[in-house]
Amino acid sequence: MEKTDTKTAEQAEMFANRLKKRFRHLGKWARRTGTGAFRLYDRDIPEIPLVLDLYGDAASGALYKRPYEKDEAEEARWLNAMQGAAAQALGLERDNIIIKLRQRQQGQVQYEKVSGQGISRETHEGGLKFRVNLSDYLDTGLFLDRRPMRRMVKADSKGKRVLNLFCYTASFSVYAASGGAASTDSVDLSNTYLGWGRDNFALNGFATEILRREEYFSPAGNQSYRQAHRLIRADVSAFLQDATAKRQRWDSIVVDPPAFSNSTMAHNDFDLQRDFMGLLNTATALLSPGGRLWFSANARSFRSNASELKTALSQRFPDLRVTDISDKTIDEDFKGRKTPKAFVIDIPGN
Repeated sequence: MEKTDTKTAEQAEMFANRLKKRFRHLGKWARRTGTGAFRLYDRDIPEIPLVLDLYGDAASGALYKRPYEKDEAEEARWLNAMQGAAAQALGLERDNIIIKLRQRQQGQVQYEKVSGQGISRETHEGGLKFRVNLSDYLDTGLFLDRRPMRRMVKADSKGKRVLNLFCYTASFSVYAASGGAASTDSVDLSNTYLGWGRDNFALNGFATEILRREEYFSPAGNQSYRQAHRLIRADVSAFLQDATAKRQRWDSIVVDPPAFSNSTMAHNDFDLQRDFMGLLNTATALLSPGGRLWFSANARSFRSNASELKTALSQRFPDLRVTDISDKTIDEDFKGRKTPKAFVIDIPGN
């Protein structure tokens, strides 16, 4: 056996052993908490830079580009060995181990199709159901590291009007609806993800309607919708401009933006580190008295803290409170992992 093959076999064995150990621990936790999908492996072994999430009878993940020159055929053999090791360790069919290549994200790459296999599953979480696509995009439609924050939003939503910006597949909105929200408005520019969000609502027994921005804001000041839960196709910045002009207000706003977006349909590109403060200033102004904004900073480079956010936002609301809830948004499967920073922003009541 060649030296390369020997090394690959050793790494495959290490990978399988790590997966078995993690599954023994997390499988019990998942059954106890009713969690149908969870992070099983996240670059635990430096030589094996994979991420793998388990979704029942299948696993979906990504290979982070290994930082050295290698032969493509050799790399394919290596990945095939890791997929085989995962199938053996987890007792799954080899074809149900789906691994995509994740490189440094630029623009909308995380939302673009990478495959047309259409391998989908229905998973459950917190007593709710969600459709996930394990093969066609780098992300499956459900960000597992936001799970605790979704629970918080649900617990806080009863009777509230909720706005979900950059809603993706509307999982935060589904949680809010299940928590008794009076209404939810979910904004995204992608027809694909709004349709996916409608499916997620339907899986949980909620009727929705998809509206264009122009439809949502007309007639001015006297909206009359068929459904309490709306999915709105709009660029977020344009939507916020209109909402400000129309003096719209919400009791709870979820801001969970991508690190970067340059969709050709958007008015401008969006860079989280550059634009987050303007976004938060505009969004907090749309809160009703006593309202609350949930902010998740999905960028590893994000450095701001609660004190800096409060200072920057307090011109409009001197008594505004900002709470860093990052430590409270880590579930068992993400302990010790790098997760997005998260904050709650509360404005005073009348």
